[in-house]
Formats: sequence, structure tokens, C-alpha cells
Amino acid sequence: MIDRAPCQPDKIHGECTRAYKNPRTPPTSTQAQPQPQPHPTITMASSSSPSAARALLVLAAAALVLSYVSAAAGAGDSPPLAKGLSFDFYSAKCPQAEAIVFAFLKDAIRKDVGLAAALLRIHFHDCFVQGCDGSVLLDKTNGVDSEKVSPPNVTLRPSAFKAINDIRALLQRACGGPVVSCADIAALAARDSVHLAGGPRYAVPLGRRDGLAPASLDTILGALPPPTSKVPVLLSFLAKIGLDADDLVALSGAHTLGIAHCGSFEERLFPKEDTTMNKWFAGHLKLTCPRLKVDNSTANDIRTPDVFDNKYYVDLLNRQGLFTSDQDLHTDAGTKPVVTRFAVDQAAFFDQFVKSMVKMGQINVLTGNQGQIRTDCSVPNAARSAGDELPWSVVEAAESFVL
Repeated sequence: MIDRAPCQPDKIHGECTRAYKNPRTPPTSTQAQPQPQPHPTITMASSSSPSAARALLVLAAAALVLSYVSAAAGAGDSPPLAKGLSFDFYSAKCPQAEAIVFAFLKDAIRKDVGLAAALLRIHFHDCFVQGCDGSVLLDKTNGVDSEKVSPPNVTLRPSAFKAINDIRALLQRACGGPVVSCADIAALAARDSVHLAGGPRYAVPLGRRDGLAPASLDTILGALPPPTSKVPVLLSFLAKIGLDADDLVALSGAHTLGIAHCGSFEERLFPKEDTTMNKWFAGHLKLTCPRLKVDNSTANDIRTPDVFDNKYYVDLLNRQGLFTSDQDLHTDAGTKPVVTRFAVDQAAFFDQFVKSMVKMGQINVLTGNQGQIRTDCSVPNAARSAGDELPWSVVEAAESFVL
């Protein structure tokens, strides 16, 4: 039997939200959940007709790209594009690229709903640290530790890294070689994860190239603010990479998906409860985190943890934000009006989120002849030994046995 705590109606919808002792089964909204808009269906022809299959895939890809470009055109004042990026970057080189990414993720997220949040988080942690260059995907390189082992990144999911590399292998076979960068795959995976979880559909500018080395620990710690940070500190971090208060509030809305470990917010519970936290919510969290140093996890968004919507902001209005960095968005006088607007107007949140994601996705990008297009997202090409440099047809044949 699941124990229930007293009902807590929220301030926006008057909904009754109950706490569940099972940390894996957080309460959800009783309202209808938004459904993602359908993408063009990718129908594969029989194996006896490979040319027909390719033609169908190209047609589906063209329809998919057109739908995203149309969405971008209707988005209003979109951020300017960085030099070297474009919305149709792969239209000639590999027109089916976006359709392949979406088809893979549609199946993968259907099997593992938590993958959407994990992929979105990887893109954030990539872009905030030395730009959107895929460096977070690298293993230890030339004596520099992988970014994955740094304190802010140790909870990034291995399955999400694997998904990105699996997509890379599919694209390399379909495109005839390393055409789509790992940094672009991370950006596309984040975009499609948002949409598949019920969020907006939007176009992503492409053309990023991959960095050659992981960032140092000092660089990582200087770029990723801890969840204990308050708004002034958060804004100081974002100002260094060209983001502002509207971007801060909108991008924080990504916490409508995913989970967090007790260590990320335990200072709000012990030794004394944070006075900005709803008492009922504090009690609910203590069911999962009864004391310090407990390695349990709970949903970021208590209402609709697996749906990309605006309920995160409803949480904040009800003083049910999980991190200090979340709840302070509502406490701070400068960001509170934006939180309130997003809580009552999901379309306004979606519109700003898209603009902020496109803006974030262009931070310090490598383009043109900078960087490289990795043939393995976890290893820079230069790190491969001479014996590893096989003809592409041999690499393609070998990878066909492991996917």
C-alpha cells in the first residue's frame, strides 16, 4: 500500500496534490497532459527495395526539416545565428540526418522516459562549459580527465552518452562517413527530447564542430553554478556567456523533467528547513531524504515529472521548488514576475524557452575548419592510433555488427 499525505491544493489550478512515500512515483497533475505534435512518419520499404527505402527516408527528412524551419519562421524575434551555422546545414550533405535522430529517440524515449531529461541535461552541461563543442562527451584525453567525472557531471546518465554515440554510428552509415558532428547530435537530441516529452517543436541551427579536448576541472567549476546558488550568482555565471534573466528563468524550466539526488537539496532540509519551502513539501521530501548523505532521488517537478510543460513554475509559486536555485527565482524580485507569467501562460514559457535554447546552443561554437567531426563521440580523432585509421567502408562494416 502507498501512504498518502494530506492534500495540498496549488495556487494556480486549485488541484489536489498528494505526497507519495515511493520516491519513484511522484504525484502528477489531474489536468490533461499536452501531447507532442506528430512528426512525419518514417516508413521503411522492404529490404528488397533499398532505393525505395532511401527515397522514403529522404522525403520524410525533407518534411521534417520543413516543419522545423516553418516553426522557426513563426517564432518571432529569434536570436541571430552564429557565423557558420544554419537551419539547413545538412540539407545537401545528409538530408535524412534529422529524421534519423528523431526516429531513434522516439523509440528510445518510449522505452525509457527518463532519457529525455538526461539528453537535455547533457546539452546544457556541454554548452555552459567552453561552448557547445561536444567536449562533455569525451573520455579522458591526453592526460586530461573526462568532464564526466567532475562533481557537476557525475550524475549525467551513461545511457544518454551511449544514445548519442549510437545515433552517431547510425548517421555515419547513412551519410557515408563522419558528416554530422557529435555537438550537433547533442543539440538535436535535446531538441527532440523536449518535443517528445510534450514540449515545443522548434528548429535548431546546425553546423557545430567538435572540440579536441575536455575542459579542465577549474573551467567546469567556474562555468556550472551549484544548485545552492541564488539569482544574483546565477546571473553572474550567465552574463559571462551572453545569457540574461529571461534566459535564466526559461532555461531553468528544463527542470520540469528529470530527477535530483538528495545531496543536491539536502541543505534545504537539514539541520533546519528552508523557510522559503512549503512545509508540506519539506515533509514530502523527507520521506525520500530522511537524513543527510542519503543517496536517494526524487522528481524535479512534483506535478508532471515526465511531461515538458509549465508546471515547474506552478511548483515555484507554491514554494515547492526543489533546489535553492529553483525557488529563488520566485523569491527574487527581479525574476518573480517572469516566473508568475510562465506559470499562468505555458505558450509564453515555450516561446521564451525556444529562444533561449537557440541562444544557448550557439555559445562559443566551433564552425568551418575549427575542431573536427569525430568518428567516435567519446574520443577525438587525433587520439586514435595509426592502426585505428581504417578505410571508412571497413569501419562501417564493423559497426554494423554492434548496433
